[in-house]
Amino acid sequence: MFNKLYLLIPAIFIFLASKGAEQNSPPSFDELYKEFGYTSIEEAVNEFENHFHCKVELPEMTSPISITHQFGRFYEDKRYKLNDNLRIMFVNEDQRRNMFTIDIRPVHNKLIFDGKEYVLQYGGKGIYIEAHNFHFYVFEKNNLQYLLSVPLKASDVGMPDKLGRIADSVKGIEGENECTIY
Repeated sequence: MFNKLYLLIPAIFIFLASKGAEQNSPPSFDELYKEFGYTSIEEAVNEFENHFHCKVELPEMTSPISITHQFGRFYEDKRYKLNDNLRIMFVNEDQRRNMFTIDIRPVHNKLIFDGKEYVLQYGGKGIYIEAHNFHFYVFEKNNLQYLLSVPLKASDVGMPDKLGRIADSVKGIEGENECTIY
């Protein structure tokens, strides 16, 4: 009996230690983003569309840099109702500087930018800015303002053209797509 108990005690300690290690292990890459309110892109887009009663078209062309994960988050500014936005984030777990974001808001709450202007294929204009260690590209389509951003350290080769092609890949919506809050 003593021999069996002698063998069982170390097994119990190993089991309990492994359970404790599981509980104390750092959150996974996906869990970290979930802790900051990120969900799937589809879920975040649905929240935005339901909130503003309008349709969101995402670019058909995505990240100009290599990515491993994608997330979405709808942020509702309950206090001022001015900063409601949808953020789509493409990230690379192995190369943390590789991050591409798309921030979308209704044009009636748009932000004003000053930078180099480009003409997009559909006739609209895009504005390119390098600021705060990021490449930014802003354009309006379907009564929404889109802000594309990539860190300067991730890539700097032809970024205005790459971001312009992404902007051009957003499909137009027939008729009015007026985003409103009810």
